[in-house]
Amino acid sequence: MGTMDGKVAIVSGSGRGIGREIALKLASEGAAVVVNDLDAAPAEETAKDIEAAGGRAVTCVGSVVDADFAERFVTTATDTFGGLDVIVNNAGYTWDTVIQKMTDEQWDAILDVHLKAPFRILRAAQPYLRNNPVDHHRKVVNIASVSGLYGNPGQANYSAAKAGIIGLTKTLAKEWGRYKVNVNAVAYGFILTRMTEATATDDAFVEIEGRRIKVGVSPQIAAAVARTNPFGRPGTPTEAAGAVYLLCTPESNYINAQVLTVDGGSR
Repeated sequence: MGTMDGKVAIVSGSGRGIGREIALKLASEGAAVVVNDLDAAPAEETAKDIEAAGGRAVTCVGSVVDADFAERFVTTATDTFGGLDVIVNNAGYTWDTVIQKMTDEQWDAILDVHLKAPFRILRAAQPYLRNNPVDHHRKVVNIASVSGLYGNPGQANYSAAKAGIIGLTKTLAKEWGRYKVNVNAVAYGFILTRMTEATATDDAFVEIEGRRIKVGVSPQIAAAVARTNPFGRPGTPTEAAGAVYLLCTPESNYINAQVLTVDGGSR
C-alpha cells in the first residue's frame, strides 16, 4: 500500500531531471501519473520506467506555453485515469543575463514558462476540482526557487517569475481551500540538473524550443556552495523530489500557502 494509492497526478516537465524524479516518486507510492515533456522520447522513457515498476503512466507531450496545452494536460488525466488529485508545476529553464543585456524575448520566454503556464494549468483544473468533490485533500505544488525569494544576479526574468509563482501559490491557497485543495510551493536552491551540472566556463548549451540556451553555474557559485552549504554539496534531483512528495502526502493536509525552502540550509 502506497501513501498515494488511487490518486492521479500531473507533473509538467517530468521527462528529465527533477520532474522525472517527482513522477517516479509519486508513482512508486501508488499515483497514476501524466508525464509531460517538450520531447516525446524522455516523456515516454519516464512513463515506461513507471510501468516497468508496476505503476500507471501516460504521456502528454508538448510545450507548457502552448495555448491549448493546459486543457489537454488536465483532460489527459481525467479522461485516462478518471480523476485529478495532484498538480505539480515543474517545467522550466533559465535564460540568464544582466538586465541591460536582457531582451524582451528572454524576459517573455521565462515569464511564460514559469508563471503564465502554471497559471493556465491551474485555471484549466479549477472547473474539474470544483465540480468533482472528493473526501480527501487534493494537492498543488508549484516549483519556485530561492532566486524568487532573495534574487540572483543575472536572473531578473527568472527571479521575477519565481516570485510571481509564490504570489500565485498564496492566492490560490486562499481561493481553493473550500475545495479541500492545498496549494504550496517548493523553493529550490542549488540542485544538480542538466542546467547546473556544467560550469559557466564549459561553453555548454541546451536546445529548448528552437533556442540555443547557455547553461552552467559559475565556478565561484559552485565554490561558494561547497564552502557555505552545511552539507558541502548541491542537492540531487531525488532529494528535490522528496520535498514535493512531502507536500502531496496526507500528513500535509493542514499545510497550506507555504513555501518550503530546499537548499540544504544554505541561508
